Amino acid sequence: MTTPSTDGTVEEPLTPPRDQTRVTINQVAALAGVSPTTVSHVLSGKRLVAEETRGTVREAIRMLGYRPNHVARSLRTRRSQMIAVVVPDITNTFYSVLTRGLADALDLEGYGTYVCNTDSLLDREAKFLHDVFDRGVDGIVLAAVDAASAGALKPADMGVPVVCVGQRLDHPRVDVVTVDDEHGSYQAARHLLARKPARVAMVQGPSETGATRIAGFTRALVEAGRPIDPALMVTGDWTRRGGHDAMCQILSRPQDARPDAVFCANDLMAIGAIDALREAGLDVPGDVAVAGFDDVDAATIVHPPLTTVVNPAYDIGLSAGRLLISRLSGEYDGDGREVGLPCPLVVRESG
Repeated sequence: MTTPSTDGTVEEPLTPPRDQTRVTINQVAALAGVSPTTVSHVLSGKRLVAEETRGTVREAIRMLGYRPNHVARSLRTRRSQMIAVVVPDITNTFYSVLTRGLADALDLEGYGTYVCNTDSLLDREAKFLHDVFDRGVDGIVLAAVDAASAGALKPADMGVPVVCVGQRLDHPRVDVVTVDDEHGSYQAARHLLARKPARVAMVQGPSETGATRIAGFTRALVEAGRPIDPALMVTGDWTRRGGHDAMCQILSRPQDARPDAVFCANDLMAIGAIDALREAGLDVPGDVAVAGFDDVDAATIVHPPLTTVVNPAYDIGLSAGRLLISRLSGEYDGDGREVGLPCPLVVRESG
């Protein structure tokens, strides 16, 4: 705010001194008209507080610019206010969108996130799980390569809330967010089969995480009376380059043994497959129809726009965050729960 000086000129606003006293929880409580204990409960999430009161406290926090002293609070409460999310490839936009959904669920409750990128390597996953446990994180979201590893069981055994994404962990108190990717893959394969292709190939993922997508694809072929040709079931590595190389391997077959439709277990591999088809002088979908899985942003940018199955990344992260908060707040303290989300097919121009 500007203020007039004694000679009538307008002075520039004063800059607060660098040693300005830190806003206290008591000041927040006074502005909100509640007790400091209530403010603490809103910040910690350890006690249930009426939504209207929570909103009033958060508005007071915003107006005063209050910032909790996390170091002091962690020493007092033995909580770090941090959630670790373990992913196989943060450059895959599916995982970055998932992490955004998780952060949106956690931010209002005063929790931060940090990402552990495993590069789909078991030893890196085990290292990160060991590390985040030692750092005293308050919860873990596991969206990595081997949710059944012994390393994933240790935090859960020690009472740290764990949410698995996509896979179930054999532990009675671990929550899971699943998607019906078996049915989604089945729908994609049936859609391609409706084009009456002579042969349908699949570019599959390299690990057990892709098993349900393979199951959906093969179920559709069996129902349609089509043979499952192992030579047309090629493994990629979930990346665009992996999809390109897998498609090149398929195209190395004799002309009369090549497919005229391809289902890829994720969109990045599908985009790589389109790259390879275009390099070979083939038209998509005229010569070869292509479908993917995930519906990442790039699916609508690639030419032609990609037919794909929606994997609701943001909602997965949001659901995982809500499951964690319910345990961290004490609202829920029971057996593991499962949240299931649908995977609808989106038909575009590639197939």
